[in-house]
Amino acid sequence: MTVNNLPGKILVIDDDQALCELLEEDFSRRGHSVRTALNVVAAREILQQQEIDIVLTDLNMPGVSGIDFCAELQRNRPDLPVVIMTAFGSLETAIAALRAGAYDFVTKPVDLDLLNISLGRALQHRHLQEKVRLLKNQVRRQRSDDEMLGDSPVFQEVKQQIMRIADLDTSVFICGESGTGKELVARALHQQSQRCDEPFIAINCAALPENLLESELFGHVRGAFTDARENRKGLFVEASGGTLLLDEIAELPLALQPKLLRVLEDHKVRPLGGSKEIDCDVRVLASSHQDLAAAVAAGRFRSDLFYRLNVIQLELPPLRDRGNDILLLAFRFIEQLSQRFNKSVSGLAQPAAASLLAYHWPGNVRELRNVIERALAFTDHDQLIMEDFPEQIRHPNGGVSLPASLVATGHILPLEEMERRYIHQVLEQLNDNRTLAARLLGVDRKTLYRKLKDS
Repeated sequence: MTVNNLPGKILVIDDDQALCELLEEDFSRRGHSVRTALNVVAAREILQQQEIDIVLTDLNMPGVSGIDFCAELQRNRPDLPVVIMTAFGSLETAIAALRAGAYDFVTKPVDLDLLNISLGRALQHRHLQEKVRLLKNQVRRQRSDDEMLGDSPVFQEVKQQIMRIADLDTSVFICGESGTGKELVARALHQQSQRCDEPFIAINCAALPENLLESELFGHVRGAFTDARENRKGLFVEASGGTLLLDEIAELPLALQPKLLRVLEDHKVRPLGGSKEIDCDVRVLASSHQDLAAAVAAGRFRSDLFYRLNVIQLELPPLRDRGNDILLLAFRFIEQLSQRFNKSVSGLAQPAAASLLAYHWPGNVRELRNVIERALAFTDHDQLIMEDFPEQIRHPNGGVSLPASLVATGHILPLEEMERRYIHQVLEQLNDNRTLAARLLGVDRKTLYRKLKDS
């Protein structure tokens, strides 16, 4: 079985034929596709002939060294992770390998389980890089005004439902957590309907007190109350021919619910203080982040109005269930907001992209947009990096998590070895920034240097 169930195409470079055969046999048994080369010249030919996911190279070889070849690949193929094998496990060797752009280094004699964990993480890194590249290209291909951005299966299902019901001139109840894009879905229903050339109007039922909300929805005649100095149509009449979204419908006062029900059934509205009813041809959409059925059970919402509004229910998935859509949306927000800030920010660094995918997003798409906007406001880089994001994004579990590569299945590492590998892993993620590494690890720089020296 492959580490993390990710099979990959591995190129092994070593002048030791026996070791190449051993590694080829082991990697093939774990589900990988393997090519071997005894020198860098042969390796270059293989890389020109076929796609490779990871290069595993010896440090000391005749002609071009593993570190020199790693630096060459970093210049020409920066997307290709390189793992270096060496019989000289000194700190200087490790630093030279990392500075040359190596993803990781392992010492000989090789522990096959630990080596496969390192390769598994490198494969994850490679796949995430490729995913980021494809998603960035996809964002560029899509129309800039396409707000319903998302390719995850759960969001594709939402899009298909919108297509099926857009032309059905009936009420739709849109539910989902705050920030999932309920108003965007309502606009999409309107834009894909036969009413698309008529008004789309949205009102938040929680934003106004009861007396103002009644006037806003149904209109009023002059003198209906103290400040009613002229007649007002109300949103039902203003939206006639089009669509009216009643957002946060669960907050509609009980006293107004019978009047709304009457409008929905008769398609007529009586303005506040008026004696005549006015025809209104409007499609009503309603939305809420609350459980409307529970509000009915609690007596806060009329059951007859609930059934009238809930002819069709459209439930939006939370962002955490939409997978790669998180990055698609992030790229779109970067593209839009970088223009506002007059900054040339092209995307996300790989560790930052991984953190966005790992975060829970309780505020959903709205929170993601706010996080991207904040990061763009403060960044000094051409890509958003980990340090541009708030603490809860960088450390969603309250601290730096233990890398999976530190523990091999069925193999317990000594504490000193685990600490050594963890320090090197943190340094790798931070591009050998020891000051920052010391701060994240909770030690001073002298202690960190001592631990590195001892390792």
